[in-house]
Amino acid sequence: MAAHEQPQILWTPTPERVADSRIQDYMHWLAREKGLQFDDYNSLWRWSTEELEDFWASIWEYFDVRHSAPWECVLEERVMPGANWFPGARLNLAEQIFREQEADADAPAILFRSELRGLQTLTWRELREQVACVAHALRGMGVQRGDRVVAYLPNIPETVVAFFACASIGAIWSSCSPDMGTRSVLDRFRQIDPKVMIAADGYRYGGEDYDRLAVVEQLRAELPTLEHTVLLPYLNGDAALPQTTPWRDLFAPPGEMTFEQVPFDHPLWVVYSSGTTGLPKPIVHGHGGALLETLKGHGLQLDLGPQDRFMWFTTTGWIMWNHQIGGLLVGATICLYDGNPGHPDLTTLWRFAEETAMTFFGGGAAYFINCRKGGVKPAEVADLRHLRAVGSTGSPLPEEGYHWIHQELGDVFIAAISGGTDVAAAFVGSCPALPIVAGEMQCRVLGIAVHAADDAGNLLDDEVGELVVTEPMPSMPIYFWNDPDGQRLHESYFEMYPGWWRHGDWIRITPRGGAIIYGRSDTTINRHGIRMGTAEIYRVVEEFPEVLDSLVVDLEYLGRESWMPCFVVLREGAALDGELAASIKQAIRTKLSARHAPNEIVAVEEIPRTLTGKKMELPIKKLLLGMPLDKAANPDAMANPHSLDYFQAFARQRGTADADA
Repeated sequence: MAAHEQPQILWTPTPERVADSRIQDYMHWLAREKGLQFDDYNSLWRWSTEELEDFWASIWEYFDVRHSAPWECVLEERVMPGANWFPGARLNLAEQIFREQEADADAPAILFRSELRGLQTLTWRELREQVACVAHALRGMGVQRGDRVVAYLPNIPETVVAFFACASIGAIWSSCSPDMGTRSVLDRFRQIDPKVMIAADGYRYGGEDYDRLAVVEQLRAELPTLEHTVLLPYLNGDAALPQTTPWRDLFAPPGEMTFEQVPFDHPLWVVYSSGTTGLPKPIVHGHGGALLETLKGHGLQLDLGPQDRFMWFTTTGWIMWNHQIGGLLVGATICLYDGNPGHPDLTTLWRFAEETAMTFFGGGAAYFINCRKGGVKPAEVADLRHLRAVGSTGSPLPEEGYHWIHQELGDVFIAAISGGTDVAAAFVGSCPALPIVAGEMQCRVLGIAVHAADDAGNLLDDEVGELVVTEPMPSMPIYFWNDPDGQRLHESYFEMYPGWWRHGDWIRITPRGGAIIYGRSDTTINRHGIRMGTAEIYRVVEEFPEVLDSLVVDLEYLGRESWMPCFVVLREGAALDGELAASIKQAIRTKLSARHAPNEIVAVEEIPRTLTGKKMELPIKKLLLGMPLDKAANPDAMANPHSLDYFQAFARQRGTADADA
């Protein structure tokens, strides 16, 4: 949407919906308890970022964070990096999930289905008992506070149990999805020297079984610090490996539920950057930061609570898994699905939503676009009477995605968010008390001082610039593993703007206080001095019904004109003829810029994507500029590594053509 265009209001909450929202209750609480009155969300946001200490103290108090020792102050040093939050406090994230469930212990905590299992329910009582048993077993294996427990598990209830058991004893969690290749997993786990690994024997995806016992054996052989391996027979109930502990053995004898009290910044988990180029960054977040951010984000921005049944379709290798299980912290029932969302067709998750009486359906933006292009009619294939919100992330949700959700699902709250694994949080996202503008995230998230900045560090108003955060956040990384002097952390986020976090996205803050993400700034197309985010080009290209997916890179050759191909995946039956190619180029010229019309449109079978669904623009750019495949991309960190074969051949062919030119 151009800056001068009038916004199109797609959805406005009713007064009753605003009155019933958690954020409205929080604002009433601030008025009643703190004497603070705010006219609107934007004034609340300004206070939350200018008076950081008061805001985060209010979140602690409003959500009644359980703790065993009080904090001495909220923020000891207001600097980045190096902010010290809530020194003196002692708590445990896992303790928070069970505090309000004692009165309704037989209500469902987890609803689950997969391609291998029918619908299953785990109650709050069962979850607590299982967490206690697994924590007791881990202690019996010698796991202590600060030890690392790694998981090679799918998105199933056992993984949730294992995580909270690990957190409850102060151990440090890290997970990879079993669809990740051996090298990719080792690149991650080897960096953190785990003591225990919990692994599945395999999984089913798209109707096909994938045995991972050989991978588990190789991981054991190449992780020298492992002292114990627990094997979960998920694919085959009889699966076993020598010198491993069967998962079922963790439940005898039962243990009492206890929670190790740890400092606010005690490590909770290690998550990783994509690792598509170079070794993944091992990012460490603390108990307190993850807890406060989840309570605020889920409770206030997503409007989740005990009345909700919440799904965000994900794998355990994506930060959205951590986000999904965070629903338990606000008392919601979480709905887990393991398998291919397109098998046997794209209605699978919608039918799961009916089966679970789901109230909040979250997924990647690409899923909703595929449903739209596939002609899916969710309300015709499933009873979605309980559904009140749809969440989207992973890539920008284009305007047509908003319109499709609104058209097909009616009066639902569209919670589009954008954040990062790096902070385990959304920077910009949703607010249930605000109207929705198609193509635009509603607001900057409370407590996060998000701005657009130019190269000189000037903050921009209604202009596209680098996404920066100018004040500390509790959920920023406490450090990178094996980065004792913090150099790698500093280089990753603070080198361009000293004292500010630079995330690497292009963003525009609109006059309404909303936000539009324009793609990664390190893959920005810069043609003849005019810069444009790739997401803008994708919005135009993928409006064509013939195009399912696309990827654009600008190849800047030394001493020559740049050459910009646009790769497209076509729907079945469509052909890339001269007319379609010309129409795509003309649409870009007309809607965006004549200078950003691609030199060539190329049809491909698949667009390379990371395991988290992001388009691999920079690795493909490097590959097409002549970098060897093993240096340009890590296939084990990809969702579809075979897609690289085409681009490798294309690079060779293009190189020959260039040499002959």
